[in-house]
Amino acid sequence: MAATVRFFAAAQEAVGSDTLTTDAQTLGSLKEQLLAGHPALTGILNRCAVLVDGARVDDAFPLAEAQTIDVLPPFAGG
Repeated sequence: MAATVRFFAAAQEAVGSDTLTTDAQTLGSLKEQLLAGHPALTGILNRCAVLVDGARVDDAFPLAEAQTIDVLPPFAGG
């Protein structure tokens, strides 16, 4: 089952889209695929909070059951 990856702010600009689907096996392999396919994410992705179905997980986390992965760059507001 493919998961939906949602991008916000600078990550969305770097990818050129607000969503894509992935069949990556782990969060780490997804990050590798994103960097290989979207070089503009270099320097951004490592600063992002990446949530799998709303939770922070490590790169070894399996994505087989994941439905949504959010890539959230740091932002300021007020």
